[in-house]
Amino acid sequence: MADAYNTEKKPGFFGRLFAGLRKSRNSLQENLDEAFGCDTIDDEFYECLEEALVASDMGIETTETIIENLKDLISDMEITKPSDCKRYMCDCIKQQMRTNETDYDFEKKKSVVLVIGVNGVGKTTTVGKLAAKMRNKGKKVVIAAADTFRAAALEQLTVWAERAGVDLISGQEGQDPSSVVYDAIQAARARNADMLLVDTAGRLHNKKNLMNELGKIYRIIGREYPEAYLETLLVLDGTTGQNALAQAQSFAEVADVTGLIITKLDGTAKGGIAVAVQSELETPVKYIGVGEQIDDLQKFDPNSFVDALFG
Repeated sequence: MADAYNTEKKPGFFGRLFAGLRKSRNSLQENLDEAFGCDTIDDEFYECLEEALVASDMGIETTETIIENLKDLISDMEITKPSDCKRYMCDCIKQQMRTNETDYDFEKKKSVVLVIGVNGVGKTTTVGKLAAKMRNKGKKVVIAAADTFRAAALEQLTVWAERAGVDLISGQEGQDPSSVVYDAIQAARARNADMLLVDTAGRLHNKKNLMNELGKIYRIIGREYPEAYLETLLVLDGTTGQNALAQAQSFAEVADVTGLIITKLDGTAKGGIAVAVQSELETPVKYIGVGEQIDDLQKFDPNSFVDALFG
């Protein structure tokens, strides 16, 4: 089994991020060139800019906020040339996506991290990568295999746990997921783990029974491990664009989502969705994924992201 810490030498994460966002950047650039090529800063300029941002899946509401902030900045700075506006537009977007150091308190405390999302977004892979990242920081991690409905889930998670070098607590196929979480809490306590990572089944926002199951897991954690810091990370597939925003809004109605993870950003022209979900949900993007390797999940940095997205 490949060691999580003997990865091949590869470009730095910004280089991979820049390469991964190529499709999004190329799509954006083509539309932005028209806006920044305007002769004057007028209604036509702002309309071109709006079309470019909406086309990148930033969403209408987020785009309107960015443009209003840009108008204020242009007025304050007395900017007259459209070509001079790009850096200020990027600054407005970066401001929309700021994260605080307290957003990562769960990394520093004894915690339970619940990883949720629909089928196919990369939850299980993300759990494995996050476990490796925490172990690299010297944390003792236990994973709970609470996706007992998908036949290949346990097998997949077992591989990732071995690669990350962490303990895995699992049950039988079809077992009540909350009972697996209960067992994992006892194991995390007995082993004095710093973090319990819970991989959940892919829950669809229109499946009420599965959402009820999520509520049951919350109750088990609250009752059995009240001293642990509870973090709920929602995993979204960057390739799905505005559908990811709809999923996030649905999950936010039934779960206390404290952070977002955007995966598969290396395969999409819709990278603007990362801006939209953070802005409209007022929930920070905490990690992004731009590849399949175990170290391709990284803490989100708005400056690097926006610089890579806009070139």
